[in-house]
Amino acid sequence: MAEAALRSGREPGVVALLAVTKGFGVEVARDAFALDLVDLGENRVQEAEGKIAAIGAGPRWHLIGHLQTNKAKRAVQLFDAIHSVDSLRLAEDLARRGAVEGRAIRCYVEVRTTDESTKAGIAPDEALALVERMKSLAPLQVAGLMTMGPLQGGSEGARSSFRALRRLRDEGIERGILGAGAGLSMGMSDDFEIAIEEGSTIVRIGSALFGPRS
Repeated sequence: MAEAALRSGREPGVVALLAVTKGFGVEVARDAFALDLVDLGENRVQEAEGKIAAIGAGPRWHLIGHLQTNKAKRAVQLFDAIHSVDSLRLAEDLARRGAVEGRAIRCYVEVRTTDESTKAGIAPDEALALVERMKSLAPLQVAGLMTMGPLQGGSEGARSSFRALRRLRDEGIERGILGAGAGLSMGMSDDFEIAIEEGSTIVRIGSALFGPRS
């Protein structure tokens, strides 16, 4: 991570590491936190619930997987950040639940930067309009944008995807839709170095830290 940041003229400390514990047992998550990996990521509300209860206070939990509206209430109760907001309906539900729970939720708008129809995320040409609407939905806090690199296309495909998100983020800042500190949640175990070179501020890494999932 540090080398990739330096290659792109950035200070290593500007990129956060989100340790993705999805698919691993609670002991892996507990050990990760003991090693000062404070930010932990999960894909599913149900799987995260047991780990969060077992470990207790301390970690900052991030939901990185697709979230259905019927799980919004529990997600608000469990997670400090949600990286997969892709519709106004979901944003409104999270805001409503957050107000009831008295919790401010940091959200990333998930953008589909590839032409893969199976990928979740809002279309790039609709993303900033969603951000604009979310700004009025207290207590949501728009932390930035998120994307996943393509399943195929190699390093150049990943670079193109990440570059597209960075440009969209920069446009949002220039237009005053996103704050100057808006982040980019992009890059996983296979492509995090490329993501950092293209401006990622938080990388989501699991198997490169913990090994293959069973």
